[in-house]
Parts: sequence; C-alpha cells; structure tokens
Amino acid sequence: MKIKKQLNDLNLSVKYFFFIVILGVIIGCNVIPTHDPERNYSSIEKSLLSEMLFAKDSTLIQLEEGHFIFKNSLILDNKKNITLRGRGIDKTVLSFKIQENGSEGLKITNSQNIVLEDFTIEDAAGDNIKVTDTKGIIFRRIKSAWTGKVDEKNGAYALYPVVCENVLIEACEVLGASDAGIYVGQSKNVIIRNNKAYWNVVGIESENSENVSIYNNQAHNNTGGILVFDLPGFMRYGRKIKVYDNEVHDNNLTNFAPPGNILGAVPPGTGIMILATREVEIYNNRLINNNTIEMATVSYLLIQMMKDQKSQKNNDLVSNAPSFEDMTDPNFNPYPGNIYIHDNEYGEVSWLPNLSSDFGKLLLWKFGFDRPQIIWDGMESENYLFSNGSLNTADKICIQEVGVKTALLDVANDFEGLVIDPGSFNCEL
Repeated sequence: MKIKKQLNDLNLSVKYFFFIVILGVIIGCNVIPTHDPERNYSSIEKSLLSEMLFAKDSTLIQLEEGHFIFKNSLILDNKKNITLRGRGIDKTVLSFKIQENGSEGLKITNSQNIVLEDFTIEDAAGDNIKVTDTKGIIFRRIKSAWTGKVDEKNGAYALYPVVCENVLIEACEVLGASDAGIYVGQSKNVIIRNNKAYWNVVGIESENSENVSIYNNQAHNNTGGILVFDLPGFMRYGRKIKVYDNEVHDNNLTNFAPPGNILGAVPPGTGIMILATREVEIYNNRLINNNTIEMATVSYLLIQMMKDQKSQKNNDLVSNAPSFEDMTDPNFNPYPGNIYIHDNEYGEVSWLPNLSSDFGKLLLWKFGFDRPQIIWDGMESENYLFSNGSLNTADKICIQEVGVKTALLDVANDFEGLVIDPGSFNCEL
C-alpha cells in the first residue's frame, strides 16, 4: 500500500505548502482552554477513608458541602448497594491536586450496585473515577475535571467504567481529560445520556462495549466529539451501539493526547468517528462546525497509520497500541461493518480542514474546498463479498442522508476507486 508514501509526498508538496502555512497561523492562534475555579480546601481524608473502608452493604455515605483535598486515592472494594452522595456539583468538591499515593481519585472494584452522585472531583494523577469489575454503577450529576490549562499531563479519563455491566452515566459534566472525558470500555448494557463533555481529547468514547446507547448529550470543543472504537486484545468487542439525539459541534480543539496514545491520531475537527466496530446505528444527531470531518467510518489499519505518522514526527519510541502487522488476536476484526448512518443534521463544510493532522491534509488534497461531510475509508475485509459477488450484510456501510455529500475513499487502492456519493451507501439495516 502506498498511502504512507502519498502522505509523505503530501507533507512535502509545494502545491499545498501555502495552505499549511495558513493553517499554521490559525493553529498558532488557537486558544488553550483554562479551568480555574476558586477553591478553599479543608481535609476530611482520614474520616472518609475509614468510612469507605468499613462501609456495610446498603450504606449511604453523605459528603457535606465544602472543598476537600486528598493525598491518597479513595477506594471502595467488594461493596454492595453503596451510595456516595454530595450536596451538588461544585458544592461538594473532592480534589486530588496534592495526591501522593495511587493514581485514581476514586477507585471502585469488584462491587455491585454503586451510586455516585452530586459532587465534583478534580485533578487526580491518573483517572478521576475508575470503576472495574462492577455490576451496576451509576454516575449521576458528577463533574469531573482537571484545573488549569488543558494539558497532556492531565489524567486520561474523567469517568472510566471498564469491564462493567449495567452502567448509567447521566447529567454529568467532564472536561480536561487527555484521552476521553466519558469512557466506557469492555462493558455491557450501557446508557450515556444528558451529559456535557468539552475540552477533552475525545468527549465521549465507547470502546469494545456491547449494547450501548449514547443519547441527548452535548459533545463540543473537544478534539473529537464521539468515538465508537474496537481495539484488539480484549475479551469483548463492540456491537449493538446506538448514537442518537446528540449535539456534536465545534470539536476543533488541538489534540493534546500524550505521545504514543492511539487517540493522538484523532484529527482535530472530528464530529463522530466509528473505528473497526460493528452493528452501529447513528441517527438524529446534530453535527455542526466540526471543521475536518463531521462523520468518519474507518478501519483500524488507517487510524494506526495516522498514529504512526504522528509518532514518527514526535520521535516516539513506544506506542500503547499494537500495530496492524503484529496483530495476533483471531477474534478482532479491524474493519467496520453493519453501520447505519441516517437522518442526522449537518452544518456547512468549513473552508479549510484542520491541517495539523495528515487526515485533514488528505481531505484537502483529494477534495479541495468541496469536502464531503461523511467518509468511509473503503478498506474491505476478505469477507466483504460472498463467492457469488453479493455484499455480505455483516460488512455493509449504509448511509441515508438527504443532500449530504459522502465519499468512499478506496484507501487500500491508493484512492484510485474514490467515489463521491456512491450508490453502495444507499441501503438500510
């Protein structure tokens, strides 16, 4: 495949050099967001640690109003039917600005039916709230943030349930995460609704998760708004995912993911991206002013190559994602399939994509100022067609959008088969 060479040639192209200069000026003027709330800290660390350690089943742990600072992670392990409740967002504040032990702010493991509600949590060294191996977890009216300027040194995840079942995240506010604000991974039966996600690398991310509904959220001013991902090497893969009735706008923030992070390949200016996952329906969303691409469906191979390009430029020696060539997971399908995109609302295409990413340069190179709002990279699995030449339903990419420009890029064949508004998209699932 010659795409890497084409991207390298593109970076050196005199023809488009002046565009890159223009965007360099634009990027240089990009304001880095800052979150500087006023705080007056006191300590309840010893009493709260003790209360959480010895909490019996079916206990309410009430957090009073105030700004409380901690040196150690707060931990709930092997608990049932526990509610941790504050007096309201920004009324009860748990800060880990001076954290010395542990990486999470609040860590919950091996538990059942846990409710977290009505408080703010800030500045953990790693993830603000991490929940693992738990059946029944509710995040309700939680604000999770890092203070100061957004930075790659911020924790990866604001809210981070992983390997969980029956997850509800509602009416929360997340900002400043150097990976994803709201992330759900390797989990089953998930609802993410009525949340606000901004100033993160990715606002909301579903990764390797099953039976997920993401609706009525606001994802704005992130690098990417909403991502639905599958990565290799995990025990569960994504399926039965619906993304609907969301406001996804102005996601043009500079990508501040740490070097080597796979989300470092997410182009600034991305609305919704589907990567290497299946059985996804996206509808009734409003996508406005995401300057590079409103909607993208891509293979794992393409995003890996984009990430490798960034890593090479940054002289990164280690990546936290396996390469496509070395992938040995027999259960992982690197190609998206059974994708249905329909009845969304789109704004006007911006004059220029964000050229800080190779993806933005690629779109400018191939489409100039008349870019599509929806693309599929066109990379097909070996089973894309049956032996009789008919399309395998499991691999269909169906797009039903009136008056919206779409494109099949045909990346695998060096864009030779690139098609605008292809007839193959005209299907339903």
